[in-house]
Amino acid sequence: MKTLLNIIWLVLAGFWLALGYVAAGILCCILIITIPFGIAAFRMASYALWPFGRTVVDKPTAGAWSVIGNVIWIIVAGWWLALAHIITGVLQAITIIGIPLALANWKMVPISLVPLGKQIVPSDRAMAAYGH
Repeated sequence: MKTLLNIIWLVLAGFWLALGYVAAGILCCILIITIPFGIAAFRMASYALWPFGRTVVDKPTAGAWSVIGNVIWIIVAGWWLALAHIITGVLQAITIIGIPLALANWKMVPISLVPLGKQIVPSDRAMAAYGH
């Protein structure tokens, strides 16, 4: 079922959302000082392509630098990526078939706003290790 949802997701929204993350990553890498944000954007692009069967968990080693970095991220790219997820989710929720895709889009809003201090892991690994 995850594979089927991922294929539908890829066709209807995942490809375009991943392009947004790649654009943010390229912008961040061009600005040099924000290269770590670019790497995070590229990591989130892969999550935007194939989200079902994976989840986001807090990174246990994240500290104050993650908070500072997230503030910068929101200013540079986070707000428009989150807006893209919200708008895409609303459009997908119009149909019954699109409701699971809309829920996945809305699940991605928090990580698109504050990606640092988070990691993307397989859902089954998260259940075993983190109890989520």
